[in-house]
Amino acid sequence: MPKHTIKTACLVLSPVFFILSFMPINWKTNSSDFSPYTQKISGTDIGIDLSPIPSGTFMMGSPQGEASRNVDEGPQHKVDISAFWMGTYEITWQQYELFRERKTDDLNEGETRGREIDFGVDAVSAATAPYIDMSFGMGKNGYPVINITQYAAATFCKWLSAKTGNFYRLPTEAEWEYACRAGTTTAYSFGNDPSQINDYGWFYDNSDGKYQQIGKKKPNPWGLYDMHGNVAEWTLDEYSIDSYKQFANKTSENPWVIAEKLYPRVARGGSWYDDPQDLRSARRQASSKQWKMIDPQLPKSLWWHTSAPFLGFRIVRPVKTPSKEEIEKYWLKPIEDN
Repeated sequence: MPKHTIKTACLVLSPVFFILSFMPINWKTNSSDFSPYTQKISGTDIGIDLSPIPSGTFMMGSPQGEASRNVDEGPQHKVDISAFWMGTYEITWQQYELFRERKTDDLNEGETRGREIDFGVDAVSAATAPYIDMSFGMGKNGYPVINITQYAAATFCKWLSAKTGNFYRLPTEAEWEYACRAGTTTAYSFGNDPSQINDYGWFYDNSDGKYQQIGKKKPNPWGLYDMHGNVAEWTLDEYSIDSYKQFANKTSENPWVIAEKLYPRVARGGSWYDDPQDLRSARRQASSKQWKMIDPQLPKSLWWHTSAPFLGFRIVRPVKTPSKEEIEKYWLKPIEDN
């Protein structure tokens, strides 16, 4: 048993991950300008880099024979994914704190790529300030934001959409795995050999006991950094150990298991606190009330997971903007944790 599997008051974790080797993918997109870009945030010199993820079909989950496979990674099933952009890096403290502090809300003249949606930034809920340093002293400049709830991550996306006019949201679990695999079918986007993980991700043995600055390891084949390790990343989906059974023996198009309760929901990618097998592409992680173990608020905060310094997120922007009604579903509604 790894020495860090003993749970502590500030590090409570249930690991989750996946597998890949190169497979043919049907790539297609309706966008006439489907290229990498940087989303500028008006009133600041801060931007968010996004990489194009082409549409295609892949096998979601892990095969029976994959090393360290968990039962919740199957059955494998075929999924069609529409094209989208994904954050090249995990969202950083500098980016997230623009949303939390709300000092630039009245400055909305920044560059956009189409003005897909138009609503006032003042309609977006403001996050409460944390009562302690949520970086836990591990660093903020160039580091991924941590300790935030799924609702906080989704609301950041809503705020960013209002600021820029472009529709942003969290990835679905299927989109996340598809982007992580990047056309591969092996356990990791770089193959099946976990000994190579040191070149691609931060994990327990190489992280020096904390998260690291974004983009310091090699990217996956589609140019995304830190998909394996550093911090685990929120997706939109509700977690169930048998989620995939409903998709077996058919091809699903852009599946999303909409959450009906607060716990558990799905995080992906593994973190600096995990072992290599927990950084696999198919590995799934269920959220837990223990991630708010030291939160003294009643009801507990909608915004902060005070015992989850291994948890962050990255954003996506679909090529095809959904309807107004669909958009509201993606931004999630608050559910208090009593």
